[in-house]
Amino acid sequence: MTEAVKTLKQWVDESSRIVFFGGAGVSTESGIPDFRSTDGLYHQNWAYPPETILSHTFYESKPEEFFKFYREKLLISGVQPNAAHKKLAEWEKAGKLTAVVTQNIDGLHQAAGSKNVLELHGSVHRNYCERCGKFYDFDFMRNSTGVPRCECGGRIKPDVVLYEEGLDSRILNESVNAIANADLLIIGGTSLNVYPAAGLINYYRGNRLVLINKSSVSRSLPDNLTISEPIGEVLGQL
Repeated sequence: MTEAVKTLKQWVDESSRIVFFGGAGVSTESGIPDFRSTDGLYHQNWAYPPETILSHTFYESKPEEFFKFYREKLLISGVQPNAAHKKLAEWEKAGKLTAVVTQNIDGLHQAAGSKNVLELHGSVHRNYCERCGKFYDFDFMRNSTGVPRCECGGRIKPDVVLYEEGLDSRILNESVNAIANADLLIIGGTSLNVYPAAGLINYYRGNRLVLINKSSVSRSLPDNLTISEPIGEVLGQL
């Protein structure tokens, strides 16, 4: 255990209102590719850039191609929570962690046992009919073909925030409140490139901020502690 990890352990032991703010790097150790790394989705060859495919305009204009990408790249089956997901759930159960604020849509925090998970960008485990509102699960979408349709005939849309769409105001407000009242904020597995989600950390009022990320982030932070290692390996030591 490095000195930095020892310091993190001490801060965790001394804290009672921990908030974790995480991104795609939290799930890469579970086998889910991120977006911006060398092997990420944005560096793979598609007929259209993934950022274009994951936009509301593309969803409306080319739904069949959207759903082909959605099934192949976002509906990844057989993945399991890793040490990071499990440790966060353990802290919540012990009454030390108040919220997980995540940019991920894979549901792995809940699979590990976390209850108060604020999903800024939605979840692939929720998909709803645009006509009647009926919800459909992960397996239904994974096994569907073409443009998925509800029994009423309406198109089924992933409950995922696409580019050009706004974030859920309730989730935003709960995230702001959780971060503002935290006595320890841990940021992990995110390059802090995606706004407005990345801007939420500006609401932190405390003086113990930890950044755990394999690569450098896109903005300067008033961090007290930086650990440049995979987050599952780090939290797994605590």
